[in-house]
Amino acid sequence: MTATSPRLKHEVKDLGLAALGRQRIEWAGREMPVLRQIRDRFAVEKPFAGLRLVACAHITTETAHLAIALKAGGADALLIASNPLSTQDDVAASLVADHEIPVFAQKGEDNATYNRHVQIALDHRPNIIVDDGSDVVAALIQHRQHQIADLIGSTEETTTGIVRLRAMFREGVLTFPAVNVNDADTKHFFDNRYGTGQSTLDGIIRATNILLAGKNVVVVGYGWCGKGTALRARGMGSNVIVTEIDPIKAIEAVMDGFRVLPMAKAASEGDIFITVTGNKHVIRGEHFDVMKDGAIVCNSGHFDLELDLKYLAAQAKEVKDVRPFTEEYKLKNGKSVVVLGQGRLINLAAAEGHPSAVMDMSFANQALACEFLVKNKGKLEPGLHSIPLEVDQEIARLKLEAIGITIDSLTADQIEYINSWTSGT
Repeated sequence: MTATSPRLKHEVKDLGLAALGRQRIEWAGREMPVLRQIRDRFAVEKPFAGLRLVACAHITTETAHLAIALKAGGADALLIASNPLSTQDDVAASLVADHEIPVFAQKGEDNATYNRHVQIALDHRPNIIVDDGSDVVAALIQHRQHQIADLIGSTEETTTGIVRLRAMFREGVLTFPAVNVNDADTKHFFDNRYGTGQSTLDGIIRATNILLAGKNVVVVGYGWCGKGTALRARGMGSNVIVTEIDPIKAIEAVMDGFRVLPMAKAASEGDIFITVTGNKHVIRGEHFDVMKDGAIVCNSGHFDLELDLKYLAAQAKEVKDVRPFTEEYKLKNGKSVVVLGQGRLINLAAAEGHPSAVMDMSFANQALACEFLVKNKGKLEPGLHSIPLEVDQEIARLKLEAIGITIDSLTADQIEYINSWTSGT
């Protein structure tokens, strides 16, 4: 174990948790062979030497491996939490004590502390920002315009963050390149679908210990996260109802075998509600009012605003904790609504987030996106940039190789055929 430098600033719950964190980080590493190969290369090539990097992310065992890889590449890295309830305090302690990476994150931190940590991150004067929800980028643009000159660019992990970045670009305030990690195929096809699907149900079960079989589960939103959640809920024996605003996604849900209803109707039928839209107040007062007594509501989108919790609190005669991460709102109409994880990401509030195997690809994308920014410094236009296709395919190739799967390749004759327009029927 590396002795912590007395000059290393940090705000973690307890450095005494480092041994447990180290053990859990090592366990997660067994399932992250792609990122391990990237880290080993970074350690030799040092692509981030002399650069300051800030990562706003869920401080989990998987994120620890990303941070370690970036530091191996020479980055002067600093981490803050992207969500008040997602920090794993033992992991934060290990990153400080074992790897001398400054971390400012504690599970359960309030909004004031979180915002202060964002300012601490910007005090680091980052050359690269790894963001999750675009909070650090938004704060930079709103309050630290003079620091944009230091910035090579940013990367963004989430759908919510990409929506915010597009709004920034439309308004002309995104004046630097940002890499859209979220939309890489090896991210959203797997992380959003299989990661969110499994970890969301894991969080619900840990928080409540309820049987999902036979329950009416309402999945609000049928993007990749919604698809995965609906798929896994059906696999557990639930009767899944999907609500959507996009007609294409709605017909897809129908053809995938799910009932599709407007929320106004689904609200009275559901036993469990899971929001995964990235939008505000998709479950509102008129929906809470008609829910069954004891209906369970949770969110697996980025922000707790998906649920109108202010309305719910105003209608409550009493709010009490009935289990960890489980609050019962006893309403004036005589019924109760149960909210999980304070409306924040239930898969991280009550569980451990996505499995390491899927985050291996997501964080491989993050690491290579940072390298892409550095290699193309001064060449990229302001705005959003996709992960290059060859990078996406290389991550998939490395993943297949790591799990012992080989695939076919095109013959010379096939390559000639698909590149020709003269051959037909």
